Amino acid sequence: MTLTQKETSLLQDLKSQEQICIEKYGKYSDAAHDPELKTLFTNLKTNEQKHLNTITEILSGTEVKMPEASPSAVSAKLECKVSGVSAGEKQNDAYLCRDALSMEKHVSSVYNTGIFEFSSPTLRDTLAHIQKEEQNHGEMLYNYLSCNNMYS
Repeated sequence: MTLTQKETSLLQDLKSQEQICIEKYGKYSDAAHDPELKTLFTNLKTNEQKHLNTITEILSGTEVKMPEASPSAVSAKLECKVSGVSAGEKQNDAYLCRDALSMEKHVSSVYNTGIFEFSSPTLRDTLAHIQKEEQNHGEMLYNYLSCNNMYS
């Protein structure tokens, strides 16, 4: 598979975005006070690593096809457990979540742009699959914020 210069550039941007996500989720997992939030950040970091691996494969010339299962069907639902941390710790955790949600919104929009620029239907489907997973990440973060009265 041969990528155009534009496709390669978009993939490099997506790769960079995924690397930032991985780094942030690692730091946020360490900085979070609520154990539930630590777990959420760790799980999101793992999923972002899978995205990075996929983008890296595509950049190496492999036309990656995602599994048939829809990301909507496999999105993890967060059970609403109110955080038992102190007010100051909760404020810190809220900041981390809001920043992560903002990051997910941005990354999803970068995937959206890329989807329209690829000539391969398989790669468009792959990027759309990853974008839906990014949207699910945002939903999980929103649900955590909402459950803990941190979203305004």
